[in-house]
Amino acid sequence: MKNRKQRRRVAPFTLIEVMVVIVILVTLAGIGTPLIMKNIGKSNTGAAKLQIQAFEQALDSYRLDVGHYPQTLQDLVTNEEQATGWNGPYMKSIPKDPWGMEYQYNREGVHNQTTFDLYSLGADNMEGGEGENADITNWPEESEANYY
Repeated sequence: MKNRKQRRRVAPFTLIEVMVVIVILVTLAGIGTPLIMKNIGKSNTGAAKLQIQAFEQALDSYRLDVGHYPQTLQDLVTNEEQATGWNGPYMKSIPKDPWGMEYQYNREGVHNQTTFDLYSLGADNMEGGEGENADITNWPEESEANYY
């Protein structure tokens, strides 16, 4: 039998070992964070495109029932316009874009002259921009990069 007093003691970590582990973790976080943030931006843009498609379906259903597009997006939820033929609600609620801003809606389309214009101004909430700051629209741009 071994004597309890003869057990080998395990030495605690030294300050240098702890510092080396911290430096490694900080380095890994510094490399991984930009990659994660880039993917979050792409997912927000994708979510905005999907929401615009859902709006388009609801707006088209409204037009089929009423005969014209609504004055505001809120008319998809409640019949504030008192439109004859309204058979909604066409959406449960009006979502904000992935950056927490209201979608921009123009019943008399400037870019879509036969329908309507619907768009998000992107992360910067300003017209134009690139990447995550680019506008997401329901009409084709010159590059068609943000048109779904």
